[in-house]
Amino acid sequence: MALLELFQLLKKHLKLVITLPVVCAIVMGIASFAMMDNTYTATTSMYILAKTDGGQMSYNDLSASQMLSNDIATLLDSDSVKSGAAKDLGLSDLDDYKIAVSSETATRVITLSVTGTDAKETAKVARAMANSVSTVAQNVGAAQSINVVDEAKTPESPSGPKRLLYVAVAFLAGVFIAIAYVVLADILNMRICGAEEAEELLGIPVVGRIPAMKGGK
Repeated sequence: MALLELFQLLKKHLKLVITLPVVCAIVMGIASFAMMDNTYTATTSMYILAKTDGGQMSYNDLSASQMLSNDIATLLDSDSVKSGAAKDLGLSDLDDYKIAVSSETATRVITLSVTGTDAKETAKVARAMANSVSTVAQNVGAAQSINVVDEAKTPESPSGPKRLLYVAVAFLAGVFIAIAYVVLADILNMRICGAEEAEELLGIPVVGRIPAMKGGK
């Protein structure tokens, strides 16, 4: 199918091509506002103080610093740290929270982000995890201490869900479905519409026409 033919086909079914994406976007918009709760993200950054050996730092090069950061990042995602933080907060677990850890290359600063549906509780969880990982790191000998650089603050605005993005994706999906339906319906349509199409398919000229008459007369 040539591009011009596709445009003509879409123009013929313009109502469907416009209506379906709009309906998909509206449905997604209603669903995202009615069924998806706001989420909040609290962030705290920590500096890892490595153990010293005779006045010299054990981790004294860039590679070792990154390895130490990776170790602490792994500890933050461990059950020991999570259970310790949950216990401090009087919770059974932290399954309702999404936890993400990141660290800049060749530094001992790591960033912990906690996402949940309650702004205040999310900040409390981030602070509790920072305290818990410091205790666990010292117990296992991973680091001398972990000091909080920026304490987690209660987020003032939601970090998600990204409703506008969902609506845009739903609209584009509607456009794709509408185009696919129109093209597929045209391919499967075996009816001959018009004398010109009959001549093209059969390879013979049309020698006569029977006009359509109103009322069957």
